Amino acid sequence: MVTVSAIVKKIVNEKPLLQEGLHQGIISFAALTEKIKPEVEQQLGKNVNDAAVVMALRRHSEDMQKSDDRRIRFELHTQLILKTNLAYFSVKRSLELFRKLEAVYKSFDYDAEDTFNLIHGNQEVSIITNDKYEKRVMAAIGAEQVTTKERSLVSISLSPEKNFRYTPGYIFAIARKLYWDNINIFELVTTASELTFIFQKKDAMRAYASIQELIDEMSQRSHSES
Repeated sequence: MVTVSAIVKKIVNEKPLLQEGLHQGIISFAALTEKIKPEVEQQLGKNVNDAAVVMALRRHSEDMQKSDDRRIRFELHTQLILKTNLAYFSVKRSLELFRKLEAVYKSFDYDAEDTFNLIHGNQEVSIITNDKYEKRVMAAIGAEQVTTKERSLVSISLSPEKNFRYTPGYIFAIARKLYWDNINIFELVTTASELTFIFQKKDAMRAYASIQELIDEMSQRSHSES
């Protein structure tokens, strides 16, 4: 049997901005009820009163909050590691490219602070390294087709709890915070124990502050509940 609650949940979940507004607690239940009530009545096939829609919105909002509180955890001392002056290349895949990249990788004597990430896609390979190695990489790949090139990028890395890969919504929680703060993610790199977000230089400091704010909020909540 279709219920008001089920219809309201469906309407909200189909509209990410509504979902985020409810999660942030900045949407008036009464105002949203007025907006979606005609759609609720159309799907239900009968008239409904405002109180039923308001109650359904309130319950769904609370459920979303509980879901995040239960799943997403940050340690109290989670560190953010920021690296500047990174270069990004996307190169069309080819067998010759892989041979060249293998030679490049073997020839580098990287310091611990240096970066060399390879991301293999179906059509392209992305390379993220330090600006100081840009000319060396470009010379090594030679005539290979470079489709994207960006300099002066910044990476922000963190080491979440070990089970983050098996926690629904973990990466989304960070991406959502950045989206809400109007910060673009240029690239995302993950390993089994580390998340690295790549940003353009103009967004880097706001991104750092945004992620740190989320970590502080969630770690303090986790600590208070333990």
